Amino acid sequence: MVSRSVAANESLLQFPCAFSIKAMGEVPGFADLVVDLIEPYSPGIQSHQVSSRSSRNGRYLSVTVKITAQSREQMDAIYQTLSDHPKVLMAL
Repeated sequence: MVSRSVAANESLLQFPCAFSIKAMGEVPGFADLVVDLIEPYSPGIQSHQVSSRSSRNGRYLSVTVKITAQSREQMDAIYQTLSDHPKVLMAL
């Protein structure tokens, strides 16, 4: 019988791959902040790779950045950087 579980160090993703990173925080300037935090790990982010959406009351902003993920380590570093920043309320 073949086990369908994935070992802890294996990934369901095959790299490189297209990947969308979403972060939520308070406006203003949050979209630029998110791009600045991701840029060191994925240089050359263009404006067409970034989209944002305001919350109903306009207080929060959801920012999505589409990158080409190169490795699990790259993804872990991006999420750690986003999670560590005090202005990022959530990263998905």
